[in-house]
Amino acid sequence: MLVHMRYFASLREAIGIEAETISLPQGVEDLQGLRRFLAARGDVWSEAFAEDKALRAAINQELVKASASLKDQAEVAFLPPVTGG
Repeated sequence: MLVHMRYFASLREAIGIEAETISLPQGVEDLQGLRRFLAARGDVWSEAFAEDKALRAAINQELVKASASLKDQAEVAFLPPVTGG
């Protein structure tokens, strides 16, 4: 399955890229699995996608829960929570 990834704000700064297209290994079928897959890249990825990090996610520009299923060619965006002042 191919997914088109987008990373925003401080997350983008931490990992050093804005977007990429990746082929997911078999078994990665939801956002939780995708997040674990990204964290397994190591280095800055493991810190940026650690399970204790608060991140929001969207699939095809719609905010979703971590249990949301992935579909081939979906656009997946990860962004840190937004705070106001």
